[in-house]
Amino acid sequence: MATSLKKCVEQTADQATDLVANLVKSIICDAVAQRGRCYIALAGGTTPHALYQRLAACGTGDDVPWMDVDIFFGDERDVPLDHVESNYNMVQRTMLDHLPLEPGHVHPMRGDADDLDAAATEYEQTVRDLVPHGTDGMPRFDLILLGMGGDGHTASLFPNTPAVEETKKLVTANTVPVLGRRRLTFTFPLINAARNIILLVTGDDKAEAVAGLLSTDQAVRSRYPAAKLQPTDGMLAMVFDVAASRRT
Repeated sequence: MATSLKKCVEQTADQATDLVANLVKSIICDAVAQRGRCYIALAGGTTPHALYQRLAACGTGDDVPWMDVDIFFGDERDVPLDHVESNYNMVQRTMLDHLPLEPGHVHPMRGDADDLDAAATEYEQTVRDLVPHGTDGMPRFDLILLGMGGDGHTASLFPNTPAVEETKKLVTANTVPVLGRRRLTFTFPLINAARNIILLVTGDDKAEAVAGLLSTDQAVRSRYPAAKLQPTDGMLAMVFDVAASRRT
């Protein structure tokens, strides 16, 4: 697979979400048909909420082979899994509870662990053990789904935090001073090794970050961690609505 970039701008957030839902279903079906299983990592935050509702709605009435899917998480807050702020809790309520998934095929991050560094190491080992590796020895997800904040962060890779520059660890506990919190997160080496990366960004409040992400000025781009989304051998699909892309 050669590296490719696709940028799509849809009129509304609903249309952008529908496009991504169809992409996700297609990627799952293709992966299972070609390799027998599909390995995906999901995003937290507010933007994917409607997407997960779309995917849940097709749980039993579509031809998506959910029983052959392993689900991971690209980041997690430092809260228990049943906490209202937990990414896992949000995804479970909106999607996982409505799909025919095997319980052992869902792999939450333990953001409530007493030792988040140890939890990151443990999750990285789970990824290494379960996700098929590429020729370079890197675990290679079929799909990593991401959003982006108004500051340009993606997963929990926030501006001016250590994890943005991490090159060795695949999962790390990132200290985010602006939040006064630590978060578990995938790092860019793991994200960029995926076969498919989808970045879904909607809303007027993301317009400045989208403009920075797409800027031709490297000094501007460097302020936004999401600009480090550069697949080594895969597809990056950036899907925006008009509101998010109005300044590009």
